[in-house]
Amino acid sequence: MRHGKKFNHLGRKAAHRKAMLANMACSLIEHKRIKTTLAKAKALRMYIEPLITKSKNDTTHSRRVVFSYLKQKEAITELFGDISSKVSERNGGYTRILKLSNRLGDNAQMCFIELVDYNSDYISEKSESKKSRRSRRKSSNTVKPNAEIKDDKIIEDAEVIKETPAAEETPAAEETPAAEETPAAEETPAAEETPAAEENDKKE
Repeated sequence: MRHGKKFNHLGRKAAHRKAMLANMACSLIEHKRIKTTLAKAKALRMYIEPLITKSKNDTTHSRRVVFSYLKQKEAITELFGDISSKVSERNGGYTRILKLSNRLGDNAQMCFIELVDYNSDYISEKSESKKSRRSRRKSSNTVKPNAEIKDDKIIEDAEVIKETPAAEETPAAEETPAAEETPAAEETPAAEETPAAEENDKKE
């Protein structure tokens, strides 16, 4: 009887299932992303995440425990070296499953399973979206008071401009003709009288 056994057997006996999951785990450690069916990806996630947690504690005992599951020295070296340093600050959730379209042959649901810390696209998108949100909020808050201040300045400038030409036009209209008439009236007779007086003196 299989009472209480809720994990997916994947249509295989225990030895076949363990060997398959060990090979998939080594491939995921090596390539950081593999394509498989959704059922196998979920089983692999349950299989490999405890091993990644074990790799944070780099001791001989933990290496031997992980080696009893994976059976590949190259995968152990990679797991306890680069991967353990990347996931040192993460508490679980080391893998991500991205669903794809169904497979053509048997219509099985396909997916990518990948290590979270090795996908730079998602990290960069999050940081950019946060920055853009903050800048939008700041710009929206700052625009309103600036717009009001600008409107007030424009209204004040318009009033000043309207007042100044009216004040400037009146003295200009009064000063110009007075300045032009006075020297014209003074200069003409003076210029005419002087040569006339000189000519009379010469005749006499």
